Amino acid sequence: MDKIKVGIIGLGARGTYMITNLLADLEDLDIVAVSDLYDFKIEDNLRRLKAKGIEPWATKNYLDILEDKEIEVVFIFASWEAHIKLACEAMEHGKAVGLEVGGAYSINDCFKLVETQERTGTFFMMLENCCYGRDEMLVMNMVRQGLFGDVVHCRGGYRHDLRNSIARGEDENYKHYRQRNYLNRNCDNYPTHALGPIAKILDINRGNRIVSVISQSSSSKGMHEYIKNNPERDQELLKRDFALGDVVNTILKCAHGETISLTLGTTLPGYYSRNFEVRGTKGSYVEENKSIFLESDHGGKGYEDNWTPHFNNASDYYEKYDHPLWKKTLQEGLKGGHGGMDGMVIGAFIEAYKKGLPSPIDVYDAATWMAVTVLSEESIAKGGAPAFMPDFTGGAWVIKKREESESLYAI
Repeated sequence: MDKIKVGIIGLGARGTYMITNLLADLEDLDIVAVSDLYDFKIEDNLRRLKAKGIEPWATKNYLDILEDKEIEVVFIFASWEAHIKLACEAMEHGKAVGLEVGGAYSINDCFKLVETQERTGTFFMMLENCCYGRDEMLVMNMVRQGLFGDVVHCRGGYRHDLRNSIARGEDENYKHYRQRNYLNRNCDNYPTHALGPIAKILDINRGNRIVSVISQSSSSKGMHEYIKNNPERDQELLKRDFALGDVVNTILKCAHGETISLTLGTTLPGYYSRNFEVRGTKGSYVEENKSIFLESDHGGKGYEDNWTPHFNNASDYYEKYDHPLWKKTLQEGLKGGHGGMDGMVIGAFIEAYKKGLPSPIDVYDAATWMAVTVLSEESIAKGGAPAFMPDFTGGAWVIKKREESESLYAI
């Protein structure tokens, strides 16, 4: 197959990073066109691409890309609000879609995403790079080999100090969509980094499903404190109420009794963490101290003595249990940022699209994970009452099994 002709919609921070630091260097892809609403973002990216010897045409109207019959694949890196609309329109035009992550705005939108993909039959993949994190894949591999026993609880989160990005949202030369979302919505607005790897471990939509969502939010004080202490930021924001609480805690219940806890915390000072944790009847993994505990390592008994020497021992399990994709990638060399996860998720897209394989992160995954945002918003508004997750598979989750594939990207 010749190079895949690609159009890019959305040239903000993520789009800029992906096209000039990864996509432009991949031999399988030919970046034909780029689009954004803002001239300065288009000009910046054209300059970056030209330095790599790539000169796509550019437009402020994304429909120009969708109507170009030469373009096969559209990567969508636009604002959260536009994700599902753009993905559906791209599929209606027969374009394969790689969709950047983010939460949804309505359950109807999630159903529309599923209905459009089912009707058009176009290839679709959510580009959730964290599904390809090394420790996430290590633990997934160990769970599937039975080393953790029956998994009963998982934890994840998105703890990332984004105060500067949020405060700069409407700056003329920045224009990021986070600020308007933080001002207007109280929800887990970014659940998929945490939920994606956990959903794969728990076989969500493949013999299991999420049935309900309960969410509570703290007060919102972090942004006002930050803006007050940084006078170069828009002080008019001190007169506005940020709807999003500083910490949003969400609990998901699964059909077979497992629970998942998610934490969003992006407006308080602190270190980055995805809070990844898996607890099973025979073992556990905890990201906060990078540790794995297997009862089989301790004579089948619990460990009640001094546990701190076992902190940071996860790397001890790489040699035996590292996921085959990571073993291969480390030999060949990492591509892209975020510890190589970006290169892997795009590699997964390219392989599945070119070979006609099932999407590793399909439309049902995307709809379910994105719906958590909507349901957490509903639950918070109702004082923590449960909100019920629709079955986007139409009952197919009961009979559908994890895809057996020789592809190392299959998850």
